[in-house]
Order: sequence, then C-alpha cells, then structure tokens
Amino acid sequence: MEKIRKEFPVLRKGIYANTAVYGLLYDSLLDWRQEHDLDFLLYGSDMREKSLKVISETRSAVSSFFNCKRENVALVSNFSSALNVFLEGLAVEKKVLLIENDYPSLNWSFEKRGFDITYVPTSVKLEQQILEVVKSSKIDVFAFSLVQWLDGFAIELDFLKDLKKQFPELVIIADGTQFCGSTNFDFDNSGIDVLGASAYKWLLAGYGNGFMLFSDEIKDKISLNSIGFNAADGNYEKKDAIRFAKQFEPGHLPSLNFGSLKFSIEFFQRIGMDKITEHNKKLSVKAKAEFERLGLLSDQIVERKKHSTIFNIKANEATFQKLKDNDVFCAQRGDGVRLSFHFYNTIAEIDAIVKILKAE
Repeated sequence: MEKIRKEFPVLRKGIYANTAVYGLLYDSLLDWRQEHDLDFLLYGSDMREKSLKVISETRSAVSSFFNCKRENVALVSNFSSALNVFLEGLAVEKKVLLIENDYPSLNWSFEKRGFDITYVPTSVKLEQQILEVVKSSKIDVFAFSLVQWLDGFAIELDFLKDLKKQFPELVIIADGTQFCGSTNFDFDNSGIDVLGASAYKWLLAGYGNGFMLFSDEIKDKISLNSIGFNAADGNYEKKDAIRFAKQFEPGHLPSLNFGSLKFSIEFFQRIGMDKITEHNKKLSVKAKAEFERLGLLSDQIVERKKHSTIFNIKANEATFQKLKDNDVFCAQRGDGVRLSFHFYNTIAEIDAIVKILKAE
C-alpha cells in the first residue's frame, strides 16, 4: 500500500483519519479530471458523444463492482436526494422501522412524510432487536445505514440476508454512504431491496455523484412520478416506457462527476478489493484493540465481534485540539472525536494516534 499512498498529497501533511467526512482526492483522478475539462474547453459540443459514453460506462462499472443488474442501477447526485424521490412513491400507510440517531437525512425523510415509524436503539444485540420488532409489529419497511455515521457501528450483513429470507415481503432500504468502498459487497446476494450511496467518502470520487441499486422485486412495489427527457434518453417515443432506475435520472448527468466515479471504481479494482478489504479489516481490529485498551470506546462497540473502520472515542475539546495540533485529521461527533481509517492509512499511524492520546 505504500506505493499507493504516494497518490494522496494530503498524507504528507499528517495522519488523515477523516474519510467519514470526505474521501481524499488523488493525483491520477485529478489528472483525468483536468484532461476531461480540457477536452470540453477545446471541443465544446463535439464532446457530447464522449460524455454520453462516459455515463454509460459508469453505469456498467457500478453494476459490475457491486454485482447489481445494469438496468437496476441509477446514477444520482447524492443519496439524500434520491431517497426523497423514492419515498414519494411509497405509500404513507406503510409501517417503517428505523434506527435511533441514524443519519438525519435518512430518518428525517421518513419522519417528514408521516409514516408510522418504530425506532430501535443501537445495542450489542441490535440484530435480535430488529428481528423481534419486525415479527411483533408487522413492519413493512426497514431503513437504516449499513455503517452508523456517529460511531461506525456496523450491522451484520448475513443477518440482512436471513431477515429477507424470513420476511420476503419486507422492503429493506440501506444507506451505504459510510460503507461502499470500504469492503467487498455483493448487492444481488445481500437481501437488500434498495441501496444508495453518495460516493465522495469511501469511494473517493468527489462531490456530485452517487448511485442507487434496486432489486427486481422493488419495482412492483413503488409508483414514481419523476420524469424528464434524459430519463427517456432524449427520445420522445420512450416517454411511457422509462425503466424504473432511469426515473431517478430526469435531467442531464455530468460526465465529469460520474466519470470520476468510474475512474475511482477502476482505481479500486487495480488495487484489488480483496486487498482493500483485508487491509481495512486489519486497521479495524488494530484500532479497536488499542482504543479499547485505553478505555475510549462505548460498551456496545467493545462487545461487538465485528466493527467498521470508523471509531468515536471518548474525548473532550482539549483532546480534539491536541490531535489537530499533532496533524491528525479528525472530526467532533456527538460527545467524542470520530476517527475513520481507509486503505491509505497504516498500522503505524494508529500507533502514532495512540501515542498522542497517551501523552500528558
């Protein structure tokens, strides 16, 4: 990974433990983006066909990377906007299960529309609690983040598969913004009906791009009204034959933004997602062990077998400032400091952070 680290200039300034806020821009992506805009500068509208090709190739790249049928991939500017479009087609009578303190854009989108909502708190036995509520309350929709934004709490993927098998009519909606790009993921075999993500965090694709992935079954349960000329591929004859995923793309899609997503997916594939998954797992295990040893983690994180690479440590303003003074990029979230690690981080950097935290 040391060779790959040279792609990221920010890493020369300190320890970047802030991917949960913003994934880093890297040299080869910047080169591609500059070349893209230079072509626009020099060729103007002659670049249109090239731009359409970029969008098409991005859809294929997302489809392959996450194992989702190409026709079930929607390219969107961000998860929050796409979720709001989706919920306009979901009957308000549905009974919805949410996780307490989940990402505001997720929970607020349901709350604003007046759904019948039940909440479950995060806990060591979260999956068991979810199962019990789904059974007892006849839940229609379960919506949640695969990884919680505040503390990195990660739901068990195998549990979601089993949940879908037990309750095939349950609509499972997942926000993958703090997950996608951090580890291998197979959508079509996940049990999830809808997965959306903004790609500027763990996929390192910059702002203004993301995606929604859909199961075949969900298309018969939702009735959308969004429409636009782009959704019909600029063809008047297709007005009444727009496929489900394209209804999330009523207007033009910027080839700079989505080409950046395609470039990043290919960048990850060149590194190898197996290698990234394994490296991030090592970072997670190391960080959890060290922060637990210092007594900086909540009991519900300590007692879980698996965790993401996002950690919220018990820390006050002075500790946050100390980390910043020692060139550690991090963020204050809730009552602590959130540290998040990706494949460009090292075990040695975690040791360095621990040393800073131990210092008087």
